Amino acid sequence: MTSSLPGVNLSNLASSSVPSLQEFVLQGSVVDSACDALLHRLRALCDNVDRAPETFQDHEMVYLLRTSGPGNPVVLRARHARDQHNMPWNYSYFCFDLNAPSFFRQLRYLGQSDISDKSRLVTVRSYLDCSTSEQLPQFLTDIGFRLDHEFVAKGHMFRKGKMKVTITKIFKILTPGNLEALEPLSISQLVELSIIAPSGTDGIGEDMRAFAEQLRPLVSMEKI
Repeated sequence: MTSSLPGVNLSNLASSSVPSLQEFVLQGSVVDSACDALLHRLRALCDNVDRAPETFQDHEMVYLLRTSGPGNPVVLRARHARDQHNMPWNYSYFCFDLNAPSFFRQLRYLGQSDISDKSRLVTVRSYLDCSTSEQLPQFLTDIGFRLDHEFVAKGHMFRKGKMKVTITKIFKILTPGNLEALEPLSISQLVELSIIAPSGTDGIGEDMRAFAEQLRPLVSMEKI
C-alpha cells in the first residue's frame, strides 16, 4: 500500500529489514461490579502472585490517512503514559511495547485481522511499533494524518509467560485538550489477552484458549 505522500511507502514498513511479527488476541468484557473478582483470579493465575498488578493510565490518539487507491484508510495509534510525566510518545505500525523508554510516546499500527484460516482459535493481526518523541502528534498532522478520536485508558496489567493480560476502563474526553474532564464510556471494562510472536508460530491459540477458560464465568474471551 502506497500513500499519496512523496517518499512515504507504507508497504516498505513490512520489508525484510523489519521482523515479521504478529499479535495473537482474545477480547472480552467484564462489568464494573465483577472487576474485583476478576483481578483476584488473575493475581492467582498469573506470574508474580506476591506482588500487586501493574497499573497504567494512558492517553491514546487515533489518526487516519486516506490513500489514493481503494481500501481502508491507514490507522495509526499514538499512546502516551499519563502516570509517567516524562514519558514520550510511542509510534507503531501496531503494538504496545512495555519495554519502551519511559520518556517516549508509542506509535502503533493495527493490521487487519487475518481471516484466511477460519479454524484459528484467536484473532491474528500484523504488529509493528516504535517509540518517538513528544512531537509525534504534530508530525503525524504535518504528513497528512487526521485525528479521528482520542480517549483515556486506565487499568491493570498482568503477565503469564509471554502473554499480556489487561483490564482496561475506557474514558471519553469531554473537552478536547482537557484530560481531566473524563466520563466512562460504559459500565464495563475491556479484558484482553495478547501475545506477540513471529509469523507462523504454532500452539499459541491453544494456550491462550486454555487460559481464557479459567476466567469463566466472570468473562468470556472471544475472537475480535
